[in-house]
Amino acid sequence: MRINILLECPETQERIYLTSKNRRNNPERLQLRKYSPKAQKHLLFIEVKK
Repeated sequence: MRINILLECPETQERIYLTSKNRRNNPERLQLRKYSPKAQKHLLFIEVKK
């Protein structure tokens, strides 16, 4: 079962990326390096609750 999750950057407090994940295969919080328009560089985005 795939669920939608929101990704937030801890440095800039942006919540601009929405993705999905399979909770059974990935029970821990997802962390991805994505582009941050505020910082104008790639930063770490962490899964947060909606």
